[in-house]
Amino acid sequence: MELPIPTRPVTRVLVANRGEIARRVFRTCRDLGIGTVAVHSDADAGSPHRAEADRAVRLPGSAPADTYLRADLLVAAALAAGADAVHPGYGFLSEDAGFARAVLDAGLTWIGPPPAAIAAMGSKIAAKERMAAAGVPVLELAQVTEADLPVLVKASAGGGGRGMRVVRRLADLDGELAAARAEAASAFGDPTVFVEPYVEAGRHVEVQVLADTHGTVWSLGERECSLQRRHQKVVEETPSPFVDADLRAALSAAAVTAARAIDYVGAGTVEFLVRADGAFFFLETNTRLQVEHPVTECVTGLDLVAWQLRIAAGAALPPSPPAPRGHAIEVRLYAEDPAAGWRPASGTVHAFDVPGTPFAVPPGPGTRVDAGVVAGSEVGTHYDPMLAKVVAWAPTRDEAAARLAGALAGARLHGPATNRDLLVCTLRHPAFLAGETDTAFFDRHGLAALAAPLAGPDDVALAAVAAALALAAARRRDATVLGGLPGGWRNVPSQLQRAAFAHGGETVEVGYRLTRDGLLGVPGVELVSATPDEVVLAVDGVQRRLRVAAYGDDVRVDGDGWAVALRALPRFPDPSAAVAAGSLVAPMPGSVVAVDVAAGDRVTAGQRLLVLEAMKMQHPVTAPADGAVTSVDVSVGDQVGAGAVLAVLEGDPA
Repeated sequence: MELPIPTRPVTRVLVANRGEIARRVFRTCRDLGIGTVAVHSDADAGSPHRAEADRAVRLPGSAPADTYLRADLLVAAALAAGADAVHPGYGFLSEDAGFARAVLDAGLTWIGPPPAAIAAMGSKIAAKERMAAAGVPVLELAQVTEADLPVLVKASAGGGGRGMRVVRRLADLDGELAAARAEAASAFGDPTVFVEPYVEAGRHVEVQVLADTHGTVWSLGERECSLQRRHQKVVEETPSPFVDADLRAALSAAAVTAARAIDYVGAGTVEFLVRADGAFFFLETNTRLQVEHPVTECVTGLDLVAWQLRIAAGAALPPSPPAPRGHAIEVRLYAEDPAAGWRPASGTVHAFDVPGTPFAVPPGPGTRVDAGVVAGSEVGTHYDPMLAKVVAWAPTRDEAAARLAGALAGARLHGPATNRDLLVCTLRHPAFLAGETDTAFFDRHGLAALAAPLAGPDDVALAAVAAALALAAARRRDATVLGGLPGGWRNVPSQLQRAAFAHGGETVEVGYRLTRDGLLGVPGVELVSATPDEVVLAVDGVQRRLRVAAYGDDVRVDGDGWAVALRALPRFPDPSAAVAAGSLVAPMPGSVVAVDVAAGDRVTAGQRLLVLEAMKMQHPVTAPADGAVTSVDVSVGDQVGAGAVLAVLEGDPA
């Protein structure tokens, strides 16, 4: 396709964002010979996006409200760095009409839709009314009675699952409204929420649109984003396995109508909820690039960021878009533990090795990786826990799912816990492969199965043996005397060498001895070789290569399609590290935003005791059993680290 030449060329772009989307925009800018400017909070001072930009401007502080949500600081940064255009990325101020106006008022080019279009869709309440007037089907806003349940509480000014709650009991409505308002205010600076009917087991289907200033509006097909946790997308794909040609035409027509109704310009997404009978309803218009835009790029061959830049410079789209080819699936790799209620994780990323082309469509069927982190990055608690988007593109859906599952299973991910195993299990699940992918997928099939570790009990046992042998090899390598002797050597051996590791709340013990005749103490396993980084074991005659990495007491073992995280246990535990019985500890670093109890209060199992906020989400801490609160060790506003004692509960006698 011949590309038009912009009439008002952009020479240097500031990306008013962070993480993988900033890196993604920088990649296209480099390809087009355009200079780049990063902004970064103090928490992001060592981030990859700051390092990759030509120029960078510090935003003092770490909280979003002090940094990435400050339009005045962002505009000042663009002017100070010599940028002539601003790309908002997604999230933060990307859908803030006031920010877009401030950019334009400063004489800069805004790489996005006109402020009026953003304003028209900025309030989901007003957007629904406008779309209904344009003839696009909508879900009516609900005035809640018992007969209306279940309903969905949503933030009017943002998305990404923040400020969103399903309410199934009328008695819970006031509490969920309050929680939703608090999350919305924290994430978007606007506490306004609304309520609409909740469609059980619907499908979340969206249409990518691209429009220029010359009257051309493209529909680039649909993406299905039904697999969600906490109303935040986890798996996205195009085309949808549910949508047929007639429904595709109707969705595309509705999306183009919606775009034309607000004089839309640039890249945007019109989202719909689709029922099992094929009826669909307008949800919202995202007046920005979407997180999941890479799947559309893979099947169309377009660079949507490049087209955003060209359109902002006045270029015209060709009359019709390219025809799609093949199937693409994207998953969001999060630092979180799905089995623990999707609890976010934080810490240092020690290794991040995921196969794929970075930030670009692969030259042929293959995988793509858009990552916000690299080895050495710190995952904190101020921002969303997404580490990367991993995409597979292939001629068929089954092949794309297999490619993606294989790439994830073989990735080396050392550091905070991730949802990798959940993603692989989902991509290989028979229901997913059959296209049965509505919004109830995770609830219907259960996290007990979907979040089960890829490593089975035998794999964990083998990993512990490999870890013990690798650590012993490391000790011999680092020994200052007699390093050539095997570990635990005795003239008259009488006992096995022993090592113990913590894994999944249990202790895994290993007993072994290395002799001239090989490895003793581990039935059915022969030692082929052992170094500090790699152990090769023969199990019933089949050689298995296990890669081992140690970061202090944290030991990671990568096998063939599985990984095990172990913690080496000391031979003599430090008694001062123990906490009092009944202590409730922080599952993650965060800020205490609510304390509901005081010392002496009686509580019941499941009762909320306090609330932590981390990574833009609120996480309640509840009583594990009936009992009495003997102490509360935190107050509202306190910052706590993972493992900090929050309160102590004395349970009732059994």
